[in-house]
Amino acid sequence: MEALIRASYLTTLPAPTKLSTPFSDKPISKFQLYPTPTSSFSPINAISPSKSKLFCTSLSTIRTANAPTESPAPETQDEKFDWYAQWYPVMPVCDLDKRVPHAKKVLGIDVVVWWDRNENSWKVFDDTCPHRLAPLSEGRIDQWGRLQCVYHGWCFNGSGDCKFIPQAPPDGPPIHTNKKACVAVYPSTVQHDIVWFWPNSDPQFQNIISKKKPPYIPELEDPSYTKLISNRDIPYGYEVLVENLMDPAHLTFLLRGPLTKLVCFTNKLDREGGRPLNIDIERMDIDGFTSRQQFGGSKFIPPCVYYAYPNKPSEQTNGSVPKSTDKKESSAVPIPKLALLIFICVPVSPGHSRLIWTFPRNFGVWIDKVVPRWMFHIGQNLILDSDLYLLHVEERKIMDAGPSNWQKACFVPTKSDANVIAFRKWLRKYASGQIHWGPKYGGSALPPTPPREQLLDRYWSHVVNCSSCSSAHKALNVLELALQVAAVGLIGFVAATRHNAMTTVTRSALVLLAILCFVASKWLSHFIYKTFHYHDYNHALR
Repeated sequence: MEALIRASYLTTLPAPTKLSTPFSDKPISKFQLYPTPTSSFSPINAISPSKSKLFCTSLSTIRTANAPTESPAPETQDEKFDWYAQWYPVMPVCDLDKRVPHAKKVLGIDVVVWWDRNENSWKVFDDTCPHRLAPLSEGRIDQWGRLQCVYHGWCFNGSGDCKFIPQAPPDGPPIHTNKKACVAVYPSTVQHDIVWFWPNSDPQFQNIISKKKPPYIPELEDPSYTKLISNRDIPYGYEVLVENLMDPAHLTFLLRGPLTKLVCFTNKLDREGGRPLNIDIERMDIDGFTSRQQFGGSKFIPPCVYYAYPNKPSEQTNGSVPKSTDKKESSAVPIPKLALLIFICVPVSPGHSRLIWTFPRNFGVWIDKVVPRWMFHIGQNLILDSDLYLLHVEERKIMDAGPSNWQKACFVPTKSDANVIAFRKWLRKYASGQIHWGPKYGGSALPPTPPREQLLDRYWSHVVNCSSCSSAHKALNVLELALQVAAVGLIGFVAATRHNAMTTVTRSALVLLAILCFVASKWLSHFIYKTFHYHDYNHALR
């Protein structure tokens, strides 16, 4: 995964790790909000498969030249992945403001995330007030720490119970206690500094965290690792996002120019650095799949987690230093430099997804304490933008051909596409070929393509959702204005000062300083626009 790692534009080197997977449990009951097919594996529900034929496909096995050999688990008729019996990440905690509610969409569900200071926990509610269906995300947190709808002032506690209706007479019946006055509450938890939620608000799932947990990554809880977390909304769908992150072969061609030196292979066959990549799929079942190549391996844990490492982790040591009973011998063993790439892909709606990423490492920790977080995002957004338009168009062509015809429409003859092939095979075998969006997006139609500048816009897709970039954007705008005011002020001061009150050298120095301030403000304006708003790509000229 050397290409993928170097292109991260960070001072990270990938390293082995091992993820623990959630344990199984006995089924509870059927979903009520979004009935979908599930599997006998599902630790929570064992529901009979859906009778809907909308997503039923019959695809042939994907075969390519030099295709990886796989040994998937035996497929059974009932073995289907249940999209609504999983934990989904919403947002990193560092990018959530405790003072206000936040509107988010995950799996086609509109939710509001807010901090309940009475329970000291993040809450995830349905983003709908039961009164007149106004979005609660447009509300506020009142002085008692309740979520208040600003349309008519209804207030709700952390359990979703309505605690106050201003229009109800104080001496009248307690209508706020009616069940219809409650807000649907989704089970939520914070793991790895990310808010996760369970996409079913039925009370039977209130304690689902005790039976099934989000994927656990030990390095993200290890204090010796640095782990900056970032996020961005992507204008193409979950399937295309996942397969793009699984494809290291494209990086050398998209990242020409200033990033070319970051992605270099030995024995390259062209000026961009392309060469054969031998990727082999080692295991595939309903829990995902693992793969190996020369530089290491990767693992996909559905529905959201994909991570890569340079060397296959040891089953016994999990890629860390072997344990020793001899303290002297143990202290003499150097601590290896470890890092890995973690991508968390969130399905938002058809044609939209969200990427949360972090590259934990146990070396160069001081860098993250010195360099502002938003400066790392410059390079990371540059990489995301480099293929954004290509993938947006690609998704529409896949939909035109039909997701069930992916292997017929796409010619994938080399082993460098093994991860992508495996992902599409996993979708076909265990998830009927694509995400089950529920009744809201029955047809799964893609939204129209916006203008290029809107498609590649960074402000609404990242800056407003990133606490560090938002703060930097505001500070740099203030600095730009200050430079302009300084330039005008210096010119005005020189013009208003008498000639005999100031030497020629001083006058020239002030005029030069004014010019420098003006030039600096124009450069800063251009920097702000390219960094926080829009950066176009012409790959033919790079």
